[in-house]
Order: sequence, then structure tokens, then C-alpha cells
Amino acid sequence: MRIQPRQELLDIWGATVRTSWQDGKWQWGGRDGPNSISDAEQLLCILLPATQANFGIDRPDETDDEVIRALRPLGTATQIPRVLIQILTDYYQRYTDKSGTPIFSGRSYFQTDGGEPTEQQLALDIVDSFAMSITLSLSAIGFARVFRTAVRREEILREIDELEAMASARLTAAMVGLLRSFAVNVFDVDSPEGQALLRTINQTGRPQRQVVAQFRRELRQTIASFREILIGSGQVADLDHPHRLFECGWAWGIVHNAPEIDTTEPIGEQPRGVAPEEPYLYFTVIAIDAIEELFTERTRILGLLNDEQQRLARALQLRWDLTRAYWATVATFGDGHRWPLEDIPWRTTDRDASDYYTLLVTSLAVKGLVLERGADADLVRIGAVLEELANRARVTRRPFDNDPALALHEPGVRMTLHNSDQLGGPVLRWTVSEFSALLLQRTAFIAGLLSNADQRARLLDLADRVWEHLVLRRLDHGDARSLWDQPAKAFRELNNYYDAPSWYYTERVVQSLVTTARIIRRPPLRSDRLTAYAMDLLNEAEHLFDMELLSGTAEAGPKMQQTLQIVRVNLRRARDIVHERPGTAASLCGDVLRTLDELNAARRDVSEAG
Repeated sequence: MRIQPRQELLDIWGATVRTSWQDGKWQWGGRDGPNSISDAEQLLCILLPATQANFGIDRPDETDDEVIRALRPLGTATQIPRVLIQILTDYYQRYTDKSGTPIFSGRSYFQTDGGEPTEQQLALDIVDSFAMSITLSLSAIGFARVFRTAVRREEILREIDELEAMASARLTAAMVGLLRSFAVNVFDVDSPEGQALLRTINQTGRPQRQVVAQFRRELRQTIASFREILIGSGQVADLDHPHRLFECGWAWGIVHNAPEIDTTEPIGEQPRGVAPEEPYLYFTVIAIDAIEELFTERTRILGLLNDEQQRLARALQLRWDLTRAYWATVATFGDGHRWPLEDIPWRTTDRDASDYYTLLVTSLAVKGLVLERGADADLVRIGAVLEELANRARVTRRPFDNDPALALHEPGVRMTLHNSDQLGGPVLRWTVSEFSALLLQRTAFIAGLLSNADQRARLLDLADRVWEHLVLRRLDHGDARSLWDQPAKAFRELNNYYDAPSWYYTERVVQSLVTTARIIRRPPLRSDRLTAYAMDLLNEAEHLFDMELLSGTAEAGPKMQQTLQIVRVNLRRARDIVHERPGTAASLCGDVLRTLDELNAARRDVSEAG
């Protein structure tokens, strides 16, 4: 890959600290102003690499010099983690009200088509904040746990205890928020929603009755599992009728009439919900990705969840399973000739269509294929969809005049937050413009799943081209240089230029680079052809080496014995790694064969001269 994620992440660290750390104090808020989501994204630009990409700063004695240089404004290797503890503590205090209730409002991220939103609207909880808080809190607790092992001073230990308590409370509150935001929208086959869903999944023009029957048959286990939802929202009792269809996922916020959840954790009040029980693709994918963080190896090894959080996590996992199964079935429904996912753009049941929705559905489809051990051929099909999306979004193709595809990048896809006007004020909107960064993350992730080296290389090449596009969109002056997003630099048809960074977009780029770093750290793919070739070379090299020893060369002088020892070591190394790294083994064998041929030629020359 041409992407160098480690160096890119170090550059982002340097730019983030340069922008945020002013006069010995952390400055909150970027282009969109401070809110519970943007400020978490700002912190995750530091914490995601620190906790998920081996950029360790929680063990000062082991911190790399280049990491210290990137974060130098925060202090020395021993000062950096303590400063981060204090910054994180400030965040949790800022977003906890006087009653001790964590704040999950969207505030400055909320938009309208005109008119000022009311204070009650600005204070509405939103799923994006729940999801971001899970990721941030798990990162913060894990960071504090590891740093604790390197600390002896009582004062710092008390700071760590305080941070862990606040982060744990917010983590629990965020999990409860997601449980109360889960939505199952049930509708009749003949309803507008039912007809929209059928148009999406019926790619071959089959009779409607057959499609409905097959769809329900493939989802029968999912339908039955809804009876296991006992807490939070999403409890349904009218799915058994054969002429009913449904969709599930996460609403934009807490669902109207969502019951409160009994918990022993100190999470304060559980606010009343106003969101209709209608899943949104964007909020569903955001929630799904956050829930997965609850079950990672790191979360398990460090013991980041207490007993109550593990109970809530199991309830979330059930919703994760149901949602994953539903969307994987919808995306790949049919006889395999053409998946609904391949019918670009994706159309939602409220008849909205966008290439961005297709990109979101690829994420959900891949999760289903991974769990069901999908073949490379299925993943390659999704990779082809990503290639098409990159072209359609003008990421890898030049735009034409007045190209409507540019709206994906600026202003982005605008979603209506239904029922948000019930608290007075105008209807709220939510805008997402992360298409290119999300495309890179999904491309790198799928490439890492492929076992076919050629197909993997093709997707990694696509990732490189998407990264070239993202590099163009960096801010290029001021303290925020090397951060994002400046789409007008990539698309000359756009004319808005920004000085302040978008933490929303920069955090998505960081996610993509962290994913890319994970892919690069994995062992290279093994090729059967290359392994067979390396084995042939190894067999020949070992045989020729045995012949050389038989000829009495080993009895020669010290220099010859040293040469033979090097040959022996290389052969042993090649034998050890031939199945894991056949290319390297072949190279070692090539060196051995060249050395043995030189010895043979030298002996022949001596013989002929005599």
C-alpha cells in the first residue's frame, strides 16, 4: 500500500495538539462548535491510535521517541498521559449536568431549514452521541487502567479513579440510551413502506406473494428472536401475520414511549423520547459499530465492563444480532443473480435514495457475510460495489460541470429527524458528509478479509486511490494544517473554504487509518503457487548443499566454513517460514543457490587449471 498509516497518524496527532492545546489549556470545539459529539471526536483523534494502533502512551517507559515528538506540546513521556487524564476528566465534567445525568445532546450539530431551534430541541439526546460515548469511554477506561500500572503517586491515582468512575457512568448511560433507541418498524405488504421494500429486494420481477413468503422464511429465526427483547424499545407482538414486513435498527434518538431501564448504575435521569420507531441507516451503522467495541478482545482482556454493563451488553448484542441478520438478508436477497445491494443507489422505505445509503448497507452486509463465513466471491462482489461507488461519487473519477454527485461531499446527505418539532421550533436536520473517509475504511476492512491475494491487491489499490483523494482535502495552512476537511481543494466546483478543522471528518479519517494499520500488521497472504515454487527451490538448495558437504568442502579453511555456516542458517530459516512467508523463503533459497553455484564454479575452475 502507498498509505503509510503510522506516519499519517503521527502527523494528525501533531496537528490535533497544535490546534487544541493553547496556552496550557485544551480548546474545545472545531468548525461546528463544541458539543458532546464533536468534543468526543476531537479526543478520539488522539485516543483511537493510542489504544487501537499500538501508539502506546499509557506506559511512559515504553513510549517511542517519534510519538513523544508528535505530542511534545503536552509535555514529556511521563507528563503526556497525566495531561490526557485531566483533559478527559474535563470532558466528562462538561457533559454531566448538576443532577449527575450524562448529556448526550447534538446541539451545534443540529440544523434546520430556517428558524432557531428551542433550547429543548438543542438538548435532545441523539444516537450519534450514545455511540461515540461508548467508543470514547472504553478507550478512556482502558487507557486509565494501563496507565495506573505505571503510577505510584496517590494524587495521580485519585485522578485516575475519578476519571474511571465518570467514564463508566457515561458508558452505562450510553448503553441504556442505545437500548431505548432501538426501533422495529412493522408495516403491511401493501403499505408504501412495504411496496418500497419489495421493490428493493425483488430484483427479478417475481410475483409479490412468492417474494414475501421467501423473505419471511429467510428471516423466520430473526422474527422469532424478537420475543427475546425484554428491556428497552423494540418490543413487538404483531410480526406473525404473513402479510407483514418490517425493518429494524436504530432511530435517531430515544424512541417515543420507550420504557425506562432498571439499572444499579448511577446514570441519573432517563429522559423521555420523542423519536418515532423508525430505523435510520446512518444511526444503525453508527450504533452497530459502537456495540462491537463492547465485545473486542481488548475490552475482554482489560475487563472494561462491570457486571451491570455486561448485562446491558448482552441485551445490546441481541439487537446487534437481529439487525445484522436483517440487513445482511435484505442486502443479498434473491437467487444471487443480482443483489439488491448492487442495484445502486439504495432506496430506503421512505423512498429516499442515495449512494451514501448503499455505502452504509455494504457495512451491514459484510458483517453478515463474515459471521456466516461468506466466500471470497461474495466479498469481491461487495468490493466491486465500492469501486462503483468511488466512481459515482467522483472520488476516483473527474466530476463534470454541475455534477450532482458533489453534494455527497458538500453539504452531504441531509436527514430529517422526524418528531423533533414536537418540542417547539422547526424540524431538525442531521447532515453527514463522511462519504470518502467511510469509503476508505470499508475498502480497507474488506481487503483485510479476503484470502485471495490478487483480489486483495485490487481493493488495496482502490484504498490508495481513495487516500490520494483524501490527501487533497486536507487543510493546508494555520495550526489546523494536516487536518480535515477542505472538499473545495478536491472539487474546484465547490467554493466554501474553511480555517477550522472538522473533528467529525478528521475522526472518520483516523478510524480509516487505524483500520488500515490493522490490515498491514497482519501476516501476508499465503499463495499456494508461491509456496510450491519456494518448496521446489528449498528442496533443490538443500540437495545441492548436501552434495557440497559430501565433496569435502566443509574441511576447507575458516572462510569456507563461515560461508557454509551462513548457507546452513539460511536454509534452516527458509524451512521454518516457507509456509507462512513463501516469498521470503524463496529469496533466501535464491541466495543459497547463488552461493552454492559460486562454490561449484570455483572448484571446477581449480580442477580445470590443475
